[in-house]
Amino acid sequence: MKLDPLPSTRQDIVSSLDEKTTILIVDDEPSLREVAGEYFEVKGYEVLTAADGLEAMSLLESRKVDCCLSDIDMPRMDGLQLAERIRHLDASIPVVIMTGYPSLENTISTLKNGVVDFLIKPVNLNQMELSVRRVMRERDLFLRNLLLAKEVEGKHRLERINRELERKVEELHTINRIMSDFTGAGTSDEVLQRVIDLSLEITSATEARFFVFPAEGVLPFEILSTAAGNTAAAVEPAVLHLVGEASRDALPLLVAGNEGGEALPPDLASLAAVPMTIRDKVFGILTTAVRSDNGRRLDEGDLYYLSFMNQNAARAIENLALYENIYENLFSTLFAFVKAVEARDSYTQQHSNRVTEMALKISRVMGCSSEERDILRFAGPLHDIGKIGIPDNILLKPGPLTAEEFERIKAHPVIGAGIIGQLGLWEREQQIVRWHHERFDGTGYPDGLAGEEIPLLARILAVADAFDAMSSNRVYRAAMPEEKILGNIRNGAHSQFDPTVVEAFFEVYHGRQGDERQESALAGAGG
Repeated sequence: MKLDPLPSTRQDIVSSLDEKTTILIVDDEPSLREVAGEYFEVKGYEVLTAADGLEAMSLLESRKVDCCLSDIDMPRMDGLQLAERIRHLDASIPVVIMTGYPSLENTISTLKNGVVDFLIKPVNLNQMELSVRRVMRERDLFLRNLLLAKEVEGKHRLERINRELERKVEELHTINRIMSDFTGAGTSDEVLQRVIDLSLEITSATEARFFVFPAEGVLPFEILSTAAGNTAAAVEPAVLHLVGEASRDALPLLVAGNEGGEALPPDLASLAAVPMTIRDKVFGILTTAVRSDNGRRLDEGDLYYLSFMNQNAARAIENLALYENIYENLFSTLFAFVKAVEARDSYTQQHSNRVTEMALKISRVMGCSSEERDILRFAGPLHDIGKIGIPDNILLKPGPLTAEEFERIKAHPVIGAGIIGQLGLWEREQQIVRWHHERFDGTGYPDGLAGEEIPLLARILAVADAFDAMSSNRVYRAAMPEEKILGNIRNGAHSQFDPTVVEAFFEVYHGRQGDERQESALAGAGG
């Protein structure tokens, strides 16, 4: 049987205070049990009776009892043994001992066993009730004090849980901040700058530095530093030694408190050095330090955050390096295609660059965003890349094209968009390459888009492309006169071209002509 000396929960205590009082009368005299039982039932008590201690313990295992009145001398288990068992079972149950043979020895024994009152037989029933009332008042007071203690304990426990929860929430916030802080970085330098800035925020250190190792056996070289409120001072040789140690071991290093060891400068109260590892090699070392004796010290928690931050920063740098390498290789491949086209057709040489330059000028007049101009800057040089799929006898034909040959020429936007798509580039760039020969009235190719169905950047490139095509010598015709070019563009508004783009083109064109006249006048004045 499991012994539980006190009510264990607040609910148990409240129940003990609120329910009807149950008393257990234990005596080997049936007449006393019967008379006392009837008396207490009349008084409003619930009464249980037992002939000896063993029978009483059996009842206590299955029934709740608030007070026990027991004879001392009984067969099998006497009153003192019963009192001892009750004290171990539930110390909140008061025991009143009744005996017809009082003695000093019995009195001392009862007190040792936790008995709270001692009655002399023959016992007056009123006296028994007074004793029960007195011990129950004391019991209620004890339970109320116990309830208060439980409430205080619960309050303290709740406060501890709240403090722990706040700490966990703050820890989660810091980790989320670290994980998200490097996602928007566009260069490795930007990642490293965020590393040292964030390290001050999450550790409350006063300075942070990032070191790299130029070559084997060369001292670490500081590339970035920051300090709270002012510029970081020159790094001391003892600090460089610790940085080298962290690099050799490829493990974080913590100086929780400067006790004069390692010849550290007196103003350096605490230091952490954390390696940044990329592909199992130490790329650099981040250090954070507390330079004032303000009681703040770096600890294992700071070391954990700094290590976690370095891991995320290392992944960001590695991804950027991989992306830049892939991007450069991709550009090289695409522009190699453009060079191949230019080598076949002298007309296309520099055509794409001129078209891109004009399209960017038009886009500025039209208020396009920097992102849109970047898209034009990329797509413009590649807009005729699909001509690599057109046979020389068609691409370079000096005379007019047949209907079938023209259909082959019209395939170059689709071929170009397919090349870019196969190499995994963005959809908007593919759209410009595919649709730069669409017409505003819907009669263009390859898809017959009309009006604003054609993306704005493709409409801009269409005007720039047409202007440069008419301005250039072709194998089948010479460059057109300026008046005819401008007339064709003006007349093409609403049919071939977006009129808004045409208006922006003329603003660019007249501005350019004014600049050229001004340059000519200045040259003449100088001569």
